[in-house]
Amino acid sequence: MTQLMLPFISPGVTNINHLVSVWDSEGLWTYFFGIHPIYSHKSDDQRMFRLTIANLIESGACRQIEVISAFGISKTCVIRAQRKLRKYGSEEFFIDRRGSRTGGTVLTPKVLERAQRLLDNGLTRKQVAEELQVKYDTLGKAINDGRLKDTFISKCPNTKSERTIIDEKAADGLGTGCTRVVERVFAAFGDNSGASIEFSTCLDVPKGGVLCALPALVSNGLLEGAEQFLGTLKGYYKLYHILLLLAFMALCRIKTVEQIRGYAPGEFGKLMGLDRIPEVRCLRQKIKAMSTGNKAEKWASRLSRYWMDADTQAAGTLYIDGHVRVYHGELTKPPRRYVSRERLCLRGTTDYWVNDATGRPFFVIEKAIDPGMLKTIEKDIVPKLLNDIPNQPSQKELIAVPERCRFIMVFDREGYSPAFFKKMWDRYRISCMTYHKHPGRDWPEEWFHEHEVMMPNGQCVTMKLAEMGSKVGSGKNAMWMREIRKLTQSGHQTSLISTVFEQELTQLSAKMFSRWCQENFFRYC
Repeated sequence: MTQLMLPFISPGVTNINHLVSVWDSEGLWTYFFGIHPIYSHKSDDQRMFRLTIANLIESGACRQIEVISAFGISKTCVIRAQRKLRKYGSEEFFIDRRGSRTGGTVLTPKVLERAQRLLDNGLTRKQVAEELQVKYDTLGKAINDGRLKDTFISKCPNTKSERTIIDEKAADGLGTGCTRVVERVFAAFGDNSGASIEFSTCLDVPKGGVLCALPALVSNGLLEGAEQFLGTLKGYYKLYHILLLLAFMALCRIKTVEQIRGYAPGEFGKLMGLDRIPEVRCLRQKIKAMSTGNKAEKWASRLSRYWMDADTQAAGTLYIDGHVRVYHGELTKPPRRYVSRERLCLRGTTDYWVNDATGRPFFVIEKAIDPGMLKTIEKDIVPKLLNDIPNQPSQKELIAVPERCRFIMVFDREGYSPAFFKKMWDRYRISCMTYHKHPGRDWPEEWFHEHEVMMPNGQCVTMKLAEMGSKVGSGKNAMWMREIRKLTQSGHQTSLISTVFEQELTQLSAKMFSRWCQENFFRYC
């Protein structure tokens, strides 16, 4: 029977686990297994340190997470040391590769001296590389090799490693990363108005680039009418904290609340000026409080009107299209419908998106039971557009100018219906535009002429266009419409029909042939 070693660990040492510990004595680190010393090296000897932690993990004395927590180092550093020990052995840790280069080097002693002088003067690595006309990576390698010292990093009081240690120590109190103890205690008793936004100097913050998108998020109405429609939240995290966190999650491609567990809460909190982000359960409770009683739908409707008022010209032309959102859950079984991307019939819901002339979304209508595009447009989309679109012509203007319409709806061949076009024009004076489903024979090529077409995004293109009035439909549903055709280089003629009678053919062509911008939104949203 194997006798286990008792965990005899001297006081004053740092515990790695219940058996292994390390003792720092005047710059000399000594590692103990129980009461027996097993390794020793100087505190600034990085090579011996990496070899020691690799040996401890490989021998089974420690786990990776124990070493990471004890020394506050990254998981990548630990894995790299293990891989080096397994593949090459202990000797690999002591090979000096700085002198193994063949040929000349860019950073000569004279250049290194000048680079160090620039770094000491407070210049960043990028500025020093531009001043010396060397590659940024070359300068970075010299700093990593020890040939140069980045004084900015050495002076910075808050590196990622230091923050990790601080956040880990906070776990013994209120939780990991909960460093604002006083604010959290007051928030728990309801004596403050929530956490304050405080940014500090930090290095190596993961996902820090999302802060560049903050002005765009605010200008697009991230906080517009939020408290009015979503209400206020009690506690440490307020409404704008949650909205900002959800926006940053979307930019970081974090698609579900559960996935936020894979990110350090303290590091993500630095992006928001907080000590840490809320835990998943807390975040779910906040989202539930924000969405009860159709609050989210009302706020989305307010945002839709806000976007339309911000660009009334783009709101006059609306792209409408439906896309199937596949359901992968097991709580219910929605009807099957054909998914063109998968070329299969799968269970899901159909979302009908309404975008402006440049592809920006206004709102979406979700249909679990899909009645079809035309029914959805008539019953759900048109009433909302009549109520929300700004600067619509009055009834007197519509009577005075028989060709004028309220707004224009553009969709693909799924919405082709002469009867629907006629109903929208006769009842609401709404113009529709789509591709001709039955264009008939080609027109003579001499009918086509080159036109300069200004697309909604400002791009100017040349198209060969021709126009002719066409009676589309049959019987009581027949209606005279404008038919415009585009001649491609291959000789193919693309035909569109429209009940927009007041605009030129180049304007109509730009609206129809730039509908790809909505498809781009579907691709990246």
